[in-house]
Amino acid sequence: MSSLLLLTNALQPSTEVLPALGLLLHNVRVAPAEGPALVDTPGADVILVDGRRDLPQVRSLCQLLRSTGPGCPLLLVVTEGGLAAVTADWGIDDVLLDTAGPAEVEARLRLAMGRQQIVNDDSPMEIRNGDLSVDEATYSAKLKGRVLDLTFKEFELLKYLAQHPGRVFTRAQLLQEVWGYDYFGGTRTVDVHVRRLRAKLGPEHESLIGTVRNVGYRFVTPEKPDRSAEDAKAKAGRAKPEDADTTAVLDGTELHVEA
Repeated sequence: MSSLLLLTNALQPSTEVLPALGLLLHNVRVAPAEGPALVDTPGADVILVDGRRDLPQVRSLCQLLRSTGPGCPLLLVVTEGGLAAVTADWGIDDVLLDTAGPAEVEARLRLAMGRQQIVNDDSPMEIRNGDLSVDEATYSAKLKGRVLDLTFKEFELLKYLAQHPGRVFTRAQLLQEVWGYDYFGGTRTVDVHVRRLRAKLGPEHESLIGTVRNVGYRFVTPEKPDRSAEDAKAKAGRAKPEDADTTAVLDGTELHVEA
């Protein structure tokens, strides 16, 4: 039996939002669909968000939940008509029709929790490249310890590029992978987000996102300084030749001095 948290502003039981829950054995708690209300809410195995109405507000809530990293799958309950409004940038893991039967709901919950477990077990939660660290768990990025103030899409773009250092992506590929198949905007969107990302990285680190002319963008792994030549030079300068000798001429007489 799993612990489910249902976020809804409708003052009604969970079975009114998703009737199939009444036929399952999961422990369901109901809380207001408001960001501040989640601070004191205990954790859950799965968070369900009531998206049957007021879709713009629900979208903002889903993005807030994803950006704060709840650490569990996020499922959206919608009507069949609401499906048309749901896109990848909502940050949800799956959708459930409010008319879904208990078998379907149980299967989707089981699959969502299974995928989350695989991610937790096999995938690193933090990506590090040079001075940059990207934390997938908290949806935050730091540069030399400084937290970058990124939007959801800026973070997703930076994370995706950092996950594939050196690999070149076309604008169309980035649009598909980061914005999703349902996004109908042009590739100019990618250029705009790259420009904003570089501005937030700052002049010293903007080169982390490299431009490949007439192709697209790639994450440039910072090169480690090759100090071997400098160290060898410094060592040679400090070393005193043991067998060196010095020859000087004094008043026409050649003098031989051993060091």
